[in-house]
Amino acid sequence: MTTDPLHIVCPHCHTTNRVARDALGQAPDCGKCHRPLFDGHPAALDADAFEKHVARSQIPVLVDFWAPWCGPCRSMAPQFEAAARELEPQMRLAKLNTEEAQALAARLQIRSIPTLALFVGGREVARQPGAMGAADIVRWARAHLPRA
Repeated sequence: MTTDPLHIVCPHCHTTNRVARDALGQAPDCGKCHRPLFDGHPAALDADAFEKHVARSQIPVLVDFWAPWCGPCRSMAPQFEAAARELEPQMRLAKLNTEEAQALAARLQIRSIPTLALFVGGREVARQPGAMGAADIVRWARAHLPRA
């Protein structure tokens, strides 16, 4: 395994950290806010934080586009939370409220919610509309990762 540092954006203060690839599973903390970079919970993002996480993170970013009034979104929330516990630290899971980031949702052409989108290297590589269970989220996300 390599120790080449990866850029990992903190889910709390959104500072970009350098973390050795083989140290991802050792509960690294943010160099600025000293909180865990991975805590088994999806990061709540606004439009600015979304742009930073997608552009700067060198691990895949799986985003749940949702809204508080959406029943299927609310029912999928605990499933997405469970998927975060399984997929971190190899992947950042995040949630973006489309009601608070309407311009971003429009630019990304999010037409239904919930919608999952997987970003790798700053680019969207897969999208899946509709609510899913935790096992299906994990399976879907892993199936759409680029092969090394």
